[in-house]
Amino acid sequence: MPKSVYKRILIKFSGEALKGDRSFGVDPAATSTIAAQIKEVVELEIQIAVVIGGGNIFRGMAASRQGMDRVTADNMGMLATVMNALALQHSLEEIGVATRVQTAIEMRQIAEPYIRRRAIRHLETGRVVIFAAGTGSPYFTTDSTAALRASEIDAEAILKATKVDGIYTADPKVEPDAKRYDTLTFQEALEKRLKVMDSTAFSLCMDNSIPIIVFDFGNPESLPRILQGHPCGTLVTN
Repeated sequence: MPKSVYKRILIKFSGEALKGDRSFGVDPAATSTIAAQIKEVVELEIQIAVVIGGGNIFRGMAASRQGMDRVTADNMGMLATVMNALALQHSLEEIGVATRVQTAIEMRQIAEPYIRRRAIRHLETGRVVIFAAGTGSPYFTTDSTAALRASEIDAEAILKATKVDGIYTADPKVEPDAKRYDTLTFQEALEKRLKVMDSTAFSLCMDNSIPIIVFDFGNPESLPRILQGHPCGTLVTN
């Protein structure tokens, strides 16, 4: 593969990416597939950080709508992201990729606490850094976590892995006539209330000029094309 146009990126995965064809939990085969693609990025000498959701295990907002206290529900959701981070760490290290899991909620027996300078040093030495437990505070999504951590580590772009090849005017699985956007500004994404990321994440990336690329992680050609600077998916910028 030709040399990447990026030096440091952050990839955001949903928790569902780890469950594969299962209805719940972590599928080792799906997790290994993700790890293999991340290894290809590492071999290009790109510094890579990862944020994973926890929706395959527990959804805090869904539990809150069903009557659970929102703070409790969000705390449980943050713990679910730690479980996913550890699963991905295992799959990466099984194929020889050095990793560190850093959590916003301290649990020193299983992961490092999040420290910005330490995270950057891990990236500089070639380790994949997986950020878990969200921001450590309720009321923030893992999309917001991705935007925050990308800003803190000076990532050049956020790559949001999804099951579709970009951002559409509507859900293409529900409305086959939905149109895909090749590019969007952050302001347009906010005004159109596009659901691919929450407004806090869009606003934070807009303020810090971090582009977001939404792409289909199921297509093995998507990630190489993005890293080479070719148009792929939907690009959201200022």
